[in-house]
Amino acid sequence: MTTTAPDPTGATGTRHVTFAVLALAMGGFTIGTTEFVTMGLLPQVADGVGVSIPQAGHLISAYALGVVVGAPVLAFFGARWPRRGLLLALMAAYALFNALSALATGYHVLMVARFLDGLPHGAYFGVASLVAASLAAPGRKGRAVAMVMLGLSVANVVGVPAATWLGQSVGWRSAYVSVAVLALVTAVLVLAYVPAHPPEPGADGRSELRAFSSLQVWLTLLAGAIGFGGMFAVYSYIAPTLTHVGGLPQAAVPVFLLSFGLGMVVGTWVAGALADWSVFRSLLGSALGSALVMLLFFLAAPHGWWALPVVFLITALGSVLVVNLQLRLMDVAGEAQTLGAAMNHASLNVANALGAWLGGVVIAAGYGYRSPALVGAGLSTAGIAVLVWSALAHRRAAAYSPASRS
Repeated sequence: MTTTAPDPTGATGTRHVTFAVLALAMGGFTIGTTEFVTMGLLPQVADGVGVSIPQAGHLISAYALGVVVGAPVLAFFGARWPRRGLLLALMAAYALFNALSALATGYHVLMVARFLDGLPHGAYFGVASLVAASLAAPGRKGRAVAMVMLGLSVANVVGVPAATWLGQSVGWRSAYVSVAVLALVTAVLVLAYVPAHPPEPGADGRSELRAFSSLQVWLTLLAGAIGFGGMFAVYSYIAPTLTHVGGLPQAAVPVFLLSFGLGMVVGTWVAGALADWSVFRSLLGSALGSALVMLLFFLAAPHGWWALPVVFLITALGSVLVVNLQLRLMDVAGEAQTLGAAMNHASLNVANALGAWLGGVVIAAGYGYRSPALVGAGLSTAGIAVLVWSALAHRRAAAYSPASRS
């Protein structure tokens, strides 16, 4: 008697793929929660390890540095691993390093723990995106990748506020414990629902490094590092902008942060459909829209609550950019799929640092708290220029290829 595997296009196969993608999205939710919860608990963390709030802010930078370092390093060494096995190892590392954060006896131990916790970030999203795309039905790859990224967006609406409340109520260490538990839950779900696959044929660290020989990979990374910095230029200084420029009370800040989070959720959801239409056109459209809404925020900021829908649009368009940058890298990286997909989040963390730094520069220069919006518009415009450069370089390469001359 012979048995046949379930048809992936049928009800059973479709349901299994849905559960697999949701398991991968749970990892995104876990990572999003641990990435941003330190911001919400900065005063408590500072008191807990005996440092000032600005010093505690360096813990956020340590995590971002871990993301930038970890993406290429783990992609290189993990190239030979089966993808499900690599995902499980990355989630186990998240559980371990969040537990280390919770147990940290001092500032320097916590600094090291936050750096280590950032290492798996880019590799997880890169590998999870590749797995989701491989499971998706034809024409739905963009939606599958967007679903993985949606976990990160939902974390800003649900996970971060919940972990922040827990940390304020029980103690800041409990927030990191909760994320460690989420990482273990994710590992169980991945093991249960994500199908096992052997390593990619011929995959190794050297083949992954070939991604760095591609001009299109570098241009896509540059577009993300510059173009996405605009959102962080505004996001980093949203509280003083609302209170000092918009004349709103402190109680209004959480409402605007919720609008930021909801914009991320909606933008990520829409990005999947737009990507299945056209990845590159979606990139150009979201970058242009981002530049325009930054200017709109500059104009709306003095009018208080009128800036609320603009904040929603900023993150919605930014999320469209993030998802399509991920897909663009997966396309242009060639055989170096793991490294190409993982490096997206390294470039986005560079954008985080660049946007926040430039926003601080113009404020310190005396241009006011809404001036980072103009910086954001400039960064978005620069991102558009990089994308146009990418398109022209692609057209030039196609014109001089042997196939075009035959």
